[in-house]
Amino acid sequence: MYSTKANLQVLFEDNHLLVINKRIGDIVQGDKTGDKPLSEVAKEYIAQKYNKPGKVFLGVVHRLDRPTSGIVIFAKTSKSLERLNKMLREKTIEKTYWALVEGHRETDKETLTHYLKKNPKNNKSSAFSKESSDTKKAVLHTVELLRLDRYSLLEIKLETGRHHQIRCQLSVTGNPIKGDLKYGSKRSNKNGGIHLHAAKIKFIHPVKKEELTLHAPLPEDELWQICQSKLT
Repeated sequence: MYSTKANLQVLFEDNHLLVINKRIGDIVQGDKTGDKPLSEVAKEYIAQKYNKPGKVFLGVVHRLDRPTSGIVIFAKTSKSLERLNKMLREKTIEKTYWALVEGHRETDKETLTHYLKKNPKNNKSSAFSKESSDTKKAVLHTVELLRLDRYSLLEIKLETGRHHQIRCQLSVTGNPIKGDLKYGSKRSNKNGGIHLHAAKIKFIHPVKKEELTLHAPLPEDELWQICQSKLT
């Protein structure tokens, strides 16, 4: 991994893929804020590094919420984008998240199943125990990695990829993510982010057909670093 002049943390790059460790506050694709998205910064990086004239192709494979950090995959060719999109649909890309939540879970391992409904007006999802016509099933698995006085560090694996799924499901079961005011955290973080990090991803390279396992270093944050030191 290295940082570029554009302040990108590149975790992996070849002719087909560009994998970046997204910082808190970066948006992956353009939105109504008009802020420069990570996809455009990455295109500039490619153009400068390889001295490419004209437009650079870069496909967004998946996104992370603005206040989160961690692994984001971009496709450098249309072939790899198409294949990665197919892998996402078939759920063969394994994503692992770390979340620092308020309080403690009742068990150290569990599966959460809810039915989520997105409200586009406030960009927030609500969780329900029963399915209805306008909800989508959401399933995730948690393992407690560490217990601090006021917080717990959870490892999370998704079975489904719903809007704000991790944030919503952890909140509705009593443990909002630290700093996540939208979903019930007691106070915000100084950097405006939340303690949710896309820490690891495992998938088969769309062209080379080799297994890739990539890890994203945690943000330089006191609590994250405490967690890291206790786990090593």
